[in-house]
Amino acid sequence: MFFYRKVSAVLFVPIIFLFLLSACGSSISNNSSSSGTVQIVAAENFYGDIAQQLGREHVSVQSILSDPNIDPHTYESNINNARAVSAANLVIENGGGYDDWMEKLLSSSPNQKRLVVKGYESAPTKLQDNEHVWYNIDNIQAIAQTIADKLKSLDAAHAADYDANFQAFKQSLGQVRQKIRAIHDRYNGTPVGLTETIFLYQTGPLGLKVVTPFEFQKAVAEGNDPPADSVVAAENQVRQKQIKVLIYNQQTISSVTTKVQDDAKAEQIPLIPVTETMPPSKTYQTWMLDQLNALETGLGK
Repeated sequence: MFFYRKVSAVLFVPIIFLFLLSACGSSISNNSSSSGTVQIVAAENFYGDIAQQLGREHVSVQSILSDPNIDPHTYESNINNARAVSAANLVIENGGGYDDWMEKLLSSSPNQKRLVVKGYESAPTKLQDNEHVWYNIDNIQAIAQTIADKLKSLDAAHAADYDANFQAFKQSLGQVRQKIRAIHDRYNGTPVGLTETIFLYQTGPLGLKVVTPFEFQKAVAEGNDPPADSVVAAENQVRQKQIKVLIYNQQTISSVTTKVQDDAKAEQIPLIPVTETMPPSKTYQTWMLDQLNALETGLGK
C-alpha cells in the first residue's frame, strides 16, 4: 500500500458544478477544438512539454503546475483549472496518488469522449512508495508512447506526424541515457545522500549507493517528520563525510532537510538540487541533462 502526502483541492460550490456540466454538454463531436487542434491539459508541466513535442502544431497544451517554487503535493486546484479540464480532449496526470486533485477535477466534469493518460499506470518500472515515475527514462519513453497513441486516437488524420514526433522524442532521450551511462561507468558504487525518494529512479541506473535511511527519505517525501533514529543516521553520515554529494529536492524543504543541507555545506559536501516540476524555459530532456551535469560535477569534486 502506498502512502502519500495529503493533497488539498478546492471544494466546488453548486454553481461551479452546474457550469462544469454545461461545459461538458457542449463538447466537440470530433474530439478536437473548433480550431482543429487537440486540446490538452497536463497536471504537470513536464508532461505538458512532452505532449507539445509529440503534437507540435496539432495540439494546444495547458500545464497546470509550472512553478518550481510550488510543492505539487500541496497544490490547490481552482475554477480556471476546472474550466480547462472540462474543455480538454486529452488530460495527462501522473496518478499513483501524486496529483489526486486532478481526479477531483475530472469527476466534476464527466466527459465520455475525453481521454486520460496516467503516467504512473503507463510506467513499466515502479519503486516502493515512490510515485515519481517520470524520473526514470524508460518510464518517460513508455508514457510518451501512450500519449502519442492517444493523440492518434483523437486525431487519426495526423497519425503519421505523431509517430514521427514520438520517434524524434525517443531519439532525443539518447543524450540523457548516454549521460547516465557515463556517470555510472565512472562513479558506480559511490555513496550519496538523498533528502527524499524522488531521485531513486535515477540513482539505480546511475549505480550510486544511496546510504540515507529509506525511512528518512519516505517521511520527507510524504511531508512528515522522519523517525528520530533516521535523522540521527542521516546527520551522522554527513558529519562523518560518508557521502560524496547530497541530492535534495528544492520543492520539499523542511527544518530537518535544511539542517542536513547546512551540515553538508559545513563539511564542504556538494549539494545537488533537483525539482519535481520542470524549471521555466526547459524541455524535459534539458531539465534532466542539467541536473545530471550538476551531479557529475559534484561527484568529481
